[in-house]
Amino acid sequence: MRAAITANLTVLAIFAIGAAAYVTDGDLYYALAQEDRLLEWLTFWLFVAAAYSFFQYAAGDRRRRGGLPWFAVGLGMFCSFVALEEISWGQRLVGYQPPDYFLEKNFQQEFNLHNVVDTDLRMLGMHVVLIGYGVVLGLLATLPALAARLAAWRIVPPPAWLAPGFFVIAVVYAWYPARFTGEWVEAATGAAFLGAGVAALSGSEAESTPNAAIRTMASVAAAVATLGVLTLAHGSDATRTAAAEAETQALAADFSGPRVATRCGIHKRLYTFMREYNQPYLVEGAFAERVRTGGDASRADYLLDPWNSPYWIRHKCTGGRAVAFVYSFGPNRRRDSSQWEIGGDDVGTYLLRD
Repeated sequence: MRAAITANLTVLAIFAIGAAAYVTDGDLYYALAQEDRLLEWLTFWLFVAAAYSFFQYAAGDRRRRGGLPWFAVGLGMFCSFVALEEISWGQRLVGYQPPDYFLEKNFQQEFNLHNVVDTDLRMLGMHVVLIGYGVVLGLLATLPALAARLAAWRIVPPPAWLAPGFFVIAVVYAWYPARFTGEWVEAATGAAFLGAGVAALSGSEAESTPNAAIRTMASVAAAVATLGVLTLAHGSDATRTAAAEAETQALAADFSGPRVATRCGIHKRLYTFMREYNQPYLVEGAFAERVRTGGDASRADYLLDPWNSPYWIRHKCTGGRAVAFVYSFGPNRRRDSSQWEIGGDDVGTYLLRD
């Protein structure tokens, strides 16, 4: 019960922080939700810790009863999969180029599956997990006869005390009140699954010292967090930074020509922009020629930077002020620029600056 209540409070805290940032500081809200920033890594760590707790429970159940604790193993594998999907299987950390299928079909041009699935189907699947597992299964397990049957089938339900947290997540996801709501929902879902995992592990007859298990889990989460921070500290990369500087200047030259045009209110990956606004000239201009001359046709075809991440185009206009620039996330592979300026170690060139 303590694990479930803590998870519920964590879910509410995550949404409260998001709402407060949205209302009081739009730039902070925007920054927190970006790739490779706090919210994404918090989600990753929560699901890693949840996976560990389910695997620990499965190991204890196997020692006690033998056989395969299939449901607990499945939950652990699900949480592991979500964690790795969240960081695109290390693409931005390592900087590898995903297969062409993902560059073309995934609007984020990243090596993950969930962004290839139709949006409506993805939302339906998310609600099935939140309501079906988090609410319905947890409440059904409060019925003694059914609880005994679930135990015999080795199905591990979440505690009924967690149903409010899962329900709130489902409501916020369906409501989607603001941009990037999905990022906050993913973090809250990680907290709920961690609560379910800790509750299962702590309530297991095979685990006589749940506090020791929780301490071990915390140590694993801390180790993952440390490794993540160390991996994010990519350091400088002078050769590829210089290449990105030259390439963004070539892109600026392409936009200054008579055929390629941007428009106010755009902030997209350059490949997505090219396809949505019918600008095929971007893979026929100065940038493409420069990159193909260097022997990297795939980067030219999909408008990728030297770290195999997408180039971006931003064109913002409001209150008589306008700015437009093309940019790369740079060596650290995460966005450091604001809505108005190229910042941090991002590499870019301005097209317009009024």
